[in-house]
Amino acid sequence: MSDRDPQPVERQLPTEEARDLISLVREIAQREIAPRAAEEEDAGRFPREVFTLLSASGLLGLPYDAEYGGGEQPYEVYLQVLEELAAARLTVGLGVSVHTLASYALAAYGTKQQQVEHLSAILGGGLLGAYCLSEPASGSDAASLTTKAVRDGDGWVINGTKAWITHGGIADFYTVMARTGGEGSHGITAFLVPGDAEGLSGAAPEKKMGMKGSPTAQVHFDDVRVPDERRLGDEGQGFAIALSALDSGRLGIAACAIGLAQAALDEAVAYATGRRQFGHPISDFQGLRFMIADMATQIEAGRALYLAAARLRDAGRPFAKQAAMAKLHCTDTAMKVTTDAVQILGGYGYTADFPVERYMREAKVLQIVEGTNQIQRMVIARHVAGPESR
Repeated sequence: MSDRDPQPVERQLPTEEARDLISLVREIAQREIAPRAAEEEDAGRFPREVFTLLSASGLLGLPYDAEYGGGEQPYEVYLQVLEELAAARLTVGLGVSVHTLASYALAAYGTKQQQVEHLSAILGGGLLGAYCLSEPASGSDAASLTTKAVRDGDGWVINGTKAWITHGGIADFYTVMARTGGEGSHGITAFLVPGDAEGLSGAAPEKKMGMKGSPTAQVHFDDVRVPDERRLGDEGQGFAIALSALDSGRLGIAACAIGLAQAALDEAVAYATGRRQFGHPISDFQGLRFMIADMATQIEAGRALYLAAARLRDAGRPFAKQAAMAKLHCTDTAMKVTTDAVQILGGYGYTADFPVERYMREAKVLQIVEGTNQIQRMVIARHVAGPESR
């Protein structure tokens, strides 16, 4: 409809190295990811070769220590990389975010020996991770999980089922939260489980509204034996590890949401400047111009919010409230912007000939994963108004 190319996002980056990194990511996104995104999403194909390339390019361990093959980049840079990847294809951006989440427990709580043995392969060895917290009957109430790990000699035996696992059935390793003690949050322990462990299996992927190229599946643990050397952190520390990981993971979801929203805005602007009605581009009409202005403003506000939270994290300051705010605002923005993009394209927006219908379907899940937006509001309210009186 239009020869207008989207302008790259103007980014505030702390170093020349970070600017070079963003340039590399944009090149990979334009050459290897975006051209096949629509076809592969429609076919439900997971682009494992893209993740192999990202690993080889040093993009699967950006926020972690260089000693183990990480990029040692601040979170404000890593998140902007995620945004660029998600703008090209959400399956890739979200997949990198989930891999980073799955790597967190080992990187932050693992012993030196565990990190020496496993972290380099996880960050740059072509492996892909999954994070196992949710269960069929334990979603928002994550502390009620029932998957059990029972002591057996010098190891553990894990039994149970995890649900809604991104990369479930195809991951090379799983960070698993399992109950090792009594009820509640204090009886949970984290484990690093290899993907080829005997007794571990993935169910058929869920049939989803969007993100069909990203496999989401239940993962079954049937007498899966894990040596104690693969326990991460102390016994009973798993829930604290999980919550700490999710604070950072929510920022990843926020960045992915803004990337998706930016892609939708770019598509809407390209269409509106090329489509003519009543002798004028439809971008001349005030009703659409105001929609585009609102879309752009909400995207910029979301980007500023997630970056402010990331900078708190990088400074070693508390950021849980700001992470919840960023996840809430950015994912709600993605839903609104993608819906408005469909409206701007009119009937064409409702067809698969243009990507905005896919963006709209994909945006919905971002309001649900890694803590629903209702949970984010609860987290924010507790920080602002104090805990509920019960």
